[in-house]
Amino acid sequence: MNSDIGEDKVPLLQLLTPEGSRVTGRGNSAYRKRIENLTPEQLRGMYRDMVLTRRFDDEATSLQRQGELGLYAPSRGQEAAQVGNAYALAPQDYVFPSYREHGVLQVRGVDPVDRLEFYRGSDHGGWNPHEHNAQVYTVVIGSQALHAAGYAMGIQRDGLVGTGDPEKDAAVVTYFGDGATSQGDVNEALVFAAVNQSPVVFYCQNNQWAISEPLARQTRTPLYKRGEGFGIPSLRVDGNDVLACYAVTSEALERARSGGGPTFIEAFTYRMGAHTTSDDPTRYRTTEQEQVWARRDPIERFRVLLTREGVIDGEFEKQLEADAEALGERLRDKVRKLEPSTKTQMFETVYATEHSIVSEDRAWFEAYEAGEPITAGEQFAATAAQQGGNR
Repeated sequence: MNSDIGEDKVPLLQLLTPEGSRVTGRGNSAYRKRIENLTPEQLRGMYRDMVLTRRFDDEATSLQRQGELGLYAPSRGQEAAQVGNAYALAPQDYVFPSYREHGVLQVRGVDPVDRLEFYRGSDHGGWNPHEHNAQVYTVVIGSQALHAAGYAMGIQRDGLVGTGDPEKDAAVVTYFGDGATSQGDVNEALVFAAVNQSPVVFYCQNNQWAISEPLARQTRTPLYKRGEGFGIPSLRVDGNDVLACYAVTSEALERARSGGGPTFIEAFTYRMGAHTTSDDPTRYRTTEQEQVWARRDPIERFRVLLTREGVIDGEFEKQLEADAEALGERLRDKVRKLEPSTKTQMFETVYATEHSIVSEDRAWFEAYEAGEPITAGEQFAATAAQQGGNR
């Protein structure tokens, strides 16, 4: 790891130590106040969603290994970064995930089975985004940042920002990894958000590996400084500290909803598993490094705190274990029963209404499937004629 961008050289907001104790002292008092009002019920909910997210993760990985999913992107180790962030969202806020935000979708209420339709190839998404204010998984690296910036500009122009009505004012969060910060889409989104003062939070989960590339080969400066370069308030938070992730997101969303513009948050965490199930992390990182981060497990860290403070007990954990078992059983049963999508589904979700060129492409594909392929010349001539008629 580049010592200039590692955790020891960069200010890291932390409210919960790796040993599970609350951080005290005079610093970070504003952020500490944001977690003081969290009720025992909310704290138990956070812990429950973290545990269930990991169980979902383990079951999905197993299903892929058994040939039931085409691919899967694990989130093990990033539960605090995702769940803490999602608990700061208001119902009217909208989220744009990448392909790894299983914890965010858990909090937003997206059915676990629906989350795996995409990975099984049963659907291009798996759920109706408007039912949960959560867009579907995005595989094109960084493209969701532009979608989020555009959506944020839209609600800004619709008068849904800065009204002073807490049930009306809305904001947007987009999630991406450290590797995505090298993509043009993310940087273009930062430009649009900054110059328009759009209500969007850019939430970078820096898990330190862009597939097999370490952070030191991606940047010479801490990632949160990318936001500062665009004139966006930015900070780095301990991504394995669920309370700190909640606090910084709460502040950023509050500012966004009130008309204060965007924020860039770098959640410094670690991907404990593989990039995807097609990846072998033993080829590019050491067992020693993995063991260091295993001792910083965000779930165990939070469990120690809640147990010490009497928020959870053995009975609660026993029931949670039963809930996790039930989740695993349901996933194994329901996912195997998911039917594959039709081959023509890809033509049905491009536009909201019929489009002549898409319809023509579909007709060609259906003819091809029926064993009656159209020659390339015929296809080109038909398309050119159609496009000329549309001008």
